Amino acid sequence: METPTSTDPNDYEILIRRRGESDYASYCPQLTRMIKGQAHEEVEEAMKKIVLDHIASLQQSTPTS
Repeated sequence: METPTSTDPNDYEILIRRRGESDYASYCPQLTRMIKGQAHEEVEEAMKKIVLDHIASLQQSTPTS
């Protein structure tokens, strides 16, 4: 699987699953990353940060004219 090169955050899905009262997992299929935590907001915000960090690294590696 190739690493995505899109710099649009809307091109990255964030899927969240709850198991039990305080067991959550967030998954981004485009980055094949999963995060576990104890609150919906915790795993959602952590995954958003991972996506934004990925986009920032793409933008830093792109040469500017």
